[in-house]
Amino acid sequence: MVEVRDERSHGFPFASGLAPKTPDSSFTRIEFAIFCGLIKALTKGANVARFDRYLISQLMVLFGFFSLVLVMVYWVNKAVGLFDQLIADGQSATVFLEFSALTLPSVIQIVLPISAFIATVYTINRLASESELVVVQATGFSSFRLARPVMMFGLGVALFLSLLTHVLVPSAARQLAEREADIAQNISAKFFSDGRFLHPTEGLTLYIREIEPSGEMVDLFLSDRRNTASPTTYTARRALLLRSAEGPRLLMYDGMAQILNRETNTLTTTSFSDFTYDISALIGDFGNRRPRIDELTTLDLLRADPSALQQTGSSRAWFISAAHERIAQPFLAMVTALVGFSCLLLGGFSRFGVWRQIILAVALLVVIKALDNVASDIARKDETLWILMYLPVLAGLALSALLLWISERPSLFKRRARAQT
Repeated sequence: MVEVRDERSHGFPFASGLAPKTPDSSFTRIEFAIFCGLIKALTKGANVARFDRYLISQLMVLFGFFSLVLVMVYWVNKAVGLFDQLIADGQSATVFLEFSALTLPSVIQIVLPISAFIATVYTINRLASESELVVVQATGFSSFRLARPVMMFGLGVALFLSLLTHVLVPSAARQLAEREADIAQNISAKFFSDGRFLHPTEGLTLYIREIEPSGEMVDLFLSDRRNTASPTTYTARRALLLRSAEGPRLLMYDGMAQILNRETNTLTTTSFSDFTYDISALIGDFGNRRPRIDELTTLDLLRADPSALQQTGSSRAWFISAAHERIAQPFLAMVTALVGFSCLLLGGFSRFGVWRQIILAVALLVVIKALDNVASDIARKDETLWILMYLPVLAGLALSALLLWISERPSLFKRRARAQT
């Protein structure tokens, strides 16, 4: 009554070639039921591995595609502003490419959870529309069993995000800040050029006749009118730009300072052999740059050394909450995938599509993100409340489990509706 074939099935999801002949009069219902149970038992182990591999491969392909598209969109948006800023400062295309590469890890970190959600929704919607999901459910797969490959996919994305969050993003942020400081310290290229009048800030005019290859400025004119009551004009035969621990200084030689007192209408003239002019307020104190929190490693944040707190100007609670945020945030990618999958399992077939389930999934993710923001604000005020940083992940997992439980009981709300009527 049973035909056994050695060939493998080319369909999905069955893994063997076991198939019944057409039932005849001697093929009773009891025998047919026993045969179906036998097929289910024989093919269960093979189908488990095949189904997981199949769904994960579909998710990974679409995840890579959507990640590439979204990264390009975000990167181009950032690169346009970066290009205008660097080219306006006289930097080369090599510097632009370097800066663009250093911004990529942070862009990828933002994009990957979104890509995981879109890939999951798109894949499950396609499987449902092509009845592949229905076939798998007919073999006895529960909603929680169907969610296993989605969770494995989400964990893979979370591990990659952890690598980005703990290693690549802080390292790239640190290198980017150092390169920005190096370029900013190249003040001659940014603020000083010979042969024309420059206005670095309002009320300040600078003219340099010539800048020698050594960096020495010849015949300098500086008019400081920021104090309208007593504007000051400096002239010098030579000048040098110095970078000290207190910030950048302009050292002028063989010059004269003319101070006009508008109240008394008198002009005071002072000659000097050398004079130091503080220009850190004009171009920033890049020599004593404070490191940002996103430049520090996760271990440094957990330690929260007093010296690091003083350098960054942040509190211990902020450090600890930021460290635990780095640990928890990657797992939100798994939550986004599970929430999208769980919502699409709700409801039956509809010719209007699954747009209602997708809207529900997006709304739930917005609530989870709002909870994440609230938890971050609270944890940054009290260092003992760092556990709140894991609340959005736990809430998302619990919500996904609830949705999967509801999806296995489609008649639950229908019975309640009938009881009320």
